[in-house]
Amino acid sequence: MSRVCELTGKKAMVGNNVSHAMNKTKRKFNANLVKKRFYVPEEDNWITLKVSTSALKTINKIGISAAIKEAKSKGFLK
Repeated sequence: MSRVCELTGKKAMVGNNVSHAMNKTKRKFNANLVKKRFYVPEEDNWITLKVSTSALKTINKIGISAAIKEAKSKGFLK
């Protein structure tokens, strides 16, 4: 499975490693993802999502139901 946040759509970015001599080599900046279980009271069940840590802050702020609704409207979640 790819390293993509299921709520925000964040994924790996490409950049450069830069040495002191300014030599540049390609590298990957992966998203900070965690696998987390959430309880959805409206559906009365638990769901497991692979989310970024910034999405966890959003869930704490607006709630899991609103976050899922927003992700579905943006097309990140089925």
